[in-house]
Amino acid sequence: MNLLRARVRRPGRLAAEASALLIAVVVAFPLYWMVLSAFKPAGEIESSEPRPWTLAPSLDSFRRVFGQQEFGRYFLNSLVVAGCVVIASALIAFLAATAVTRFRFRLRTTLLIMFLVAQMVPVEALTIPLFFLMRDFGQLNTLGSLILPHIAFSLPFAIWMLRGFVKGVPEALEEAAYIDGASRARFLWQILFPLVLPGLVATSVFSFISAWNDFLFAKSFIISDTSQSTLPMALLVFYKPDDPDWGGVMAASTVMTIPVLVFFVLVQRRLVSGLGGAVKD
Repeated sequence: MNLLRARVRRPGRLAAEASALLIAVVVAFPLYWMVLSAFKPAGEIESSEPRPWTLAPSLDSFRRVFGQQEFGRYFLNSLVVAGCVVIASALIAFLAATAVTRFRFRLRTTLLIMFLVAQMVPVEALTIPLFFLMRDFGQLNTLGSLILPHIAFSLPFAIWMLRGFVKGVPEALEEAAYIDGASRARFLWQILFPLVLPGLVATSVFSFISAWNDFLFAKSFIISDTSQSTLPMALLVFYKPDDPDWGGVMAASTVMTIPVLVFFVLVQRRLVSGLGGAVKD
């Protein structure tokens, strides 16, 4: 009977695996084409008969990218923005999620609903109001104009996600810690924080990607001081309406992708456990 069930299920399993493989190929193909175009000579990129391979790989596009005087500064600015957003949003979301989960206070449900509604508002609809807000605070042409909005947009999702992790930690564990003499601060940072760390990693990945790939805020808030620009703005150096340098665009995009891949490799184990769910009692 078990053998018969295995035979019956096998075609379905093969179909699911084939579908997953097909989806993976479709998703990965644009990345492959980007990297391939970065290594192609200019003649092959502009050819009317593009081929999914190259027999004469070249590093000319990468030389043009790294030859830009401001590219290193753009890269450092992106690291500063993404790093500040990840750290600040993770800490604030952890404290906020703990507060709305462990404490009872008025308007708590309303506050949670506001977090959810804030997540539904499209970023494009708030760009102009944020521009005037940053202008009034004197933050235009500074990295602060990029860090603050990204923290604000990252918090609703992070709080909602971490709320499940904090709620999954048994209250009996907290009571036992207090009985053993632990203060609230010690329980918060030495017991609760390590338990919800997988959730923090999962939310940090989304915060990092959002801040690292941001073009809209960088284009809107960094107007005249190019020294405060980030990597997405570096793509404009190679894109000219009359004569775009597609090799430079693809090479710069490939360089931009590397830190994201490195970040994923560093946190992948905790990311999987974080997406899997919270701690169970």
